[in-house]
Amino acid sequence: MNGSFKILGSGAGPGVPSFFCDCCGCREARENPNLVRTRSGALLTTGSKNLLIDTSPDLRTQLVRERIDTIDGIFMTHWHFDHFGGIGELEYYVKLVRKQPVALHLPPGAVQEFTAAFPGLMDVFQVIPWQFGTPCCVGDLTVTPLPAIHSVETAGFLIESTTRRLAYFPDTADLEGNVKQQLQGLDWFICDATFTGENWFPNSHMSIAQAIELGRKISAKSTILTHLAVHYSQAMTVTELQQLIKPYSQVQLAYDGMSLVL
Repeated sequence: MNGSFKILGSGAGPGVPSFFCDCCGCREARENPNLVRTRSGALLTTGSKNLLIDTSPDLRTQLVRERIDTIDGIFMTHWHFDHFGGIGELEYYVKLVRKQPVALHLPPGAVQEFTAAFPGLMDVFQVIPWQFGTPCCVGDLTVTPLPAIHSVETAGFLIESTTRRLAYFPDTADLEGNVKQQLQGLDWFICDATFTGENWFPNSHMSIAQAIELGRKISAKSTILTHLAVHYSQAMTVTELQQLIKPYSQVQLAYDGMSLVL
């Protein structure tokens, strides 16, 4: 075993349930806490190291739920609030327990935005701009940022062990041709499937149908649908979503706490 990948949050920007929504999917999640979807993020573990991918506004809840008490680094996909909004939750951990800054791998174009938004956290993080295509070795794993298609500079991360390959693209609208080539034959493709029906933002996100087709094009052994907003644009319950993907044996719905062994 080289490590593990855990989905901390499988929801889109509003989360499920949303405080302002009373669709069938949100009602279902209110009645069954196991179906709650916090905002998107993941935890990569290798050896004794825990690395976050994104810091959602629900980060504290996610870490407490999964009993995570150490963080050794962060890889940020992009600078949108539903992916960075919980970054301040690490301030007291660093100052009271860790006593040294956490490496924060940011999109190059987001460094100035981070500095402007969080001047009080400059001693909490060591800011490291990632570069597309440049791998970072973490324990027995390699993490490589690859271009996503989104409204701002955004990466998905290719994570490779000695035997397994996983790609995490929570916010993307399709992929560039060269990225599709690099991802051919993945063991797991975890990708944006924001819309249950019509895609309102085709230049930034994907629908479930589009995500399934993209997984097929790259010959992924397993496609896991994440960043789900069950109220966009056709409200659905989890039961209905499971029926929708039933014909595709290689497709699964992500859920909060889902774990994969690398």
